[in-house]
Amino acid sequence: MSSNDAKESEHQRIFFSNVMVTRKRSLLWGRKWRSLDIRMVSGILFLHVLALFAPSTFSWDAFWKALLFYFLSGMLGITMCYHRLLAHHSLKLPKWLEYACAYLGVQAIQRDPIYWVSIHRYHHQYVDLEKDPHTPTYGFWFSHMGWLFDSSYIMEKYQERKNVEDLKSQAFYTFIKRSYMWHIFGFAALVYAWGGFPYLVWIMGVRTTWFHHATFLVNSACHIWGKRAWNTGDLSRNNWWVAMATFGEGWHNNHHAFEYSARHGLEWWQIDVTWYMIWLLKSVGLATNVKLPTQAHKLKKLHDSDCKFK
Repeated sequence: MSSNDAKESEHQRIFFSNVMVTRKRSLLWGRKWRSLDIRMVSGILFLHVLALFAPSTFSWDAFWKALLFYFLSGMLGITMCYHRLLAHHSLKLPKWLEYACAYLGVQAIQRDPIYWVSIHRYHHQYVDLEKDPHTPTYGFWFSHMGWLFDSSYIMEKYQERKNVEDLKSQAFYTFIKRSYMWHIFGFAALVYAWGGFPYLVWIMGVRTTWFHHATFLVNSACHIWGKRAWNTGDLSRNNWWVAMATFGEGWHNNHHAFEYSARHGLEWWQIDVTWYMIWLLKSVGLATNVKLPTQAHKLKKLHDSDCKFK
């Protein structure tokens, strides 16, 4: 292969998009696999295998229980608490409610709050640049899952990780970080004691696998496919089908335009279930300091015609 051909192959266009892969990172071979990477692969693979038993263990009872915990851990835990509250301070909750929601987020099995928030803040700080932890400029699969299994990449980019001192100063979050896996194992044991293997399959396997990929699509698909309403200077897109699976997180261009906003679906027709919950909590006095973009803020953002990413 000529040098020109090699250079062209390194800058392939991601399928059905105009996003170019301009950086190179090996997903499997030619890289160092640390013990943490192997544990991550093993854990996620186990959950996927567990989910394969879904047809043979199906019951409406197990299905509805899995859907309930999908809502509790996914929406209350990840999208409202981990993301909009802890990562962006888009609202405030009483500490007892904040910690309860954060604990539900732990059961989504997306790492502890300190790690999750730190990575997400780096994503916004370096969005779609070389130091973005999961930009699709390294390829679709790297942004979707590959970065999860490449702790050396994270360590190279962020050696000190001092962007989450607000959580590190709270004993609850440092305790969760130190004892994280015990909470996962403990919950799995309770689920098995509650409903046996079918509950384990549906609540631990199907629920977590589905929400893992829904969340991963925010990092990958929402920086590749969709529409941009705002000039954010990055690859973020609004993607309606990702929004449906993630309680409103798919309105990603809106989010990058107004990171502080508790509401991501800014138009009346942009369904944002997380925002509906925040609005409900605000209406009963539990959510305070709820941040929203003003009309003046919106006017400062231009359409993406002059965006550096096309």
